[in-house]
Amino acid sequence: MEENKRTEISTLGEFGLIERLTAEMPLVNESSCKGVGDDAAVLHYGEKETLVTTDLLLEGVHFDLTYVPLAHLGYKAAVVNFSDIYAMNGTPKQITVSLGVSKRFSVEDMEQLYAGIRMACANYNVDIVGGDTTSSMTGLTISITCIGEADKEKIVYRNGAQENDLVCVSGDLGAAYMGLQLLEREKVAFAGQTDFTPEFGGKEYLLERQLKPEARRDIVASLAQAGIVPTAMMDISDGLSSELLHICKQSNVGCRVYEERIPIDYQTAIMAEELNMNLVTAALNGGEDYELLFTVPLSMHDAVSAIPGVKVIGHMTAPSLGSYLIARDGSEIQLRAQGWNPLSE
Repeated sequence: MEENKRTEISTLGEFGLIERLTAEMPLVNESSCKGVGDDAAVLHYGEKETLVTTDLLLEGVHFDLTYVPLAHLGYKAAVVNFSDIYAMNGTPKQITVSLGVSKRFSVEDMEQLYAGIRMACANYNVDIVGGDTTSSMTGLTISITCIGEADKEKIVYRNGAQENDLVCVSGDLGAAYMGLQLLEREKVAFAGQTDFTPEFGGKEYLLERQLKPEARRDIVASLAQAGIVPTAMMDISDGLSSELLHICKQSNVGCRVYEERIPIDYQTAIMAEELNMNLVTAALNGGEDYELLFTVPLSMHDAVSAIPGVKVIGHMTAPSLGSYLIARDGSEIQLRAQGWNPLSE
């Protein structure tokens, strides 16, 4: 069989690589005055507020290239930044992409990574306006900064929740974590084998939620269409428990959420049973769902409940009452921030 062509990155150099990866990259937003090719991007927003977020992804910490295709990694790296902007009730417009690359990677590898980034940007109408590349001694590092915009009066922070507000989530929870467990299980099974076929049948949804998540711009649009501006909002990257406690702390409130109301997909439940894992624990603490967690006034119950893909799972309380999960048997379980912490090891 003919071997795939491999071009060493050293043959192009830093600027040659940037030029190759960013060639024919048109700007689609009027606010993108100047993109790749100068010392800095030039953006113009007029009366809009500018939102900026940054995520850093390290090989061996945030992703494992044993089972994560580079194109999927690029897509996910971009989308998780878009999700942060949507969680502020804003719209992502531009990103900068910085890479730390070891000699293990070829130009074609980086083109695969950028193909995923480009696809995400095309799907969400976001411009790539700059970045940086450097050598790495520890594999692949990806740093993406996303710039977005929002009307000042419509930006939603974490500190606006009030007592009696409803706690709402989009989509379902725990699927991304179960997808990760599935990939890790098959990685262990693969070790040392020359002829191996992973067992992914019937688990495609879990793999998609882990490898190719989507930002919930549809929910932001639905909220706007319904005339609802949440009192607090954030995306679920580290787990429902952790994010709820962030909102409670910054808003100075407590909460009650109900186990029976937490949305969980069928494949997630089946995978948890196969792995003998507690399903609710996975939904509360798994992370990487990138669904939206938000609060709205009690008076908006009917309006928010009518939005497809949104479920009311609880309510905010006085801070003195603490933050608890109400189990199916009526018992109260204190919420703890047990989501993934990259600095814990």
